[in-house]
Amino acid sequence: MPRVVESRHVLAVRDLAASTRYYVEVLGFSRDFDDAGGGWSFLSRGGCRLMLGECPQAAPAGELGDHSYVAYVVVEGVDALHAEVAARGAAVPAPPATQPWGLREFGVRTPDGHRFTFGEPVRGARAAG
Repeated sequence: MPRVVESRHVLAVRDLAASTRYYVEVLGFSRDFDDAGGGWSFLSRGGCRLMLGECPQAAPAGELGDHSYVAYVVVEGVDALHAEVAARGAAVPAPPATQPWGLREFGVRTPDGHRFTFGEPVRGARAAG
């Protein structure tokens, strides 16, 4: 049976250098290789891979409303991740909260306006569905 083995997210950013710094310094991603000068940054944190493409003329994600949600990332240690990225200055609208669907989650908003949600399954909770 076919299976998904990895997920990569392609994001348009207006200022590649500034966005790369944010993902590395604030959200804790690593650069996968030296990709300077090509208009792209390839980043990863655990199994989450990002490809940031410099598109200075594109509408900022923050102007796209609900369409600026780009990823739901399942993690282990959601509260520790929240504390880590909040301490580094991430825009976190609300602290982690346990949801009725069995996940404890919080979101971040990037300088370009992309929104990520990080969630962790709650032990013993039954997911709605």
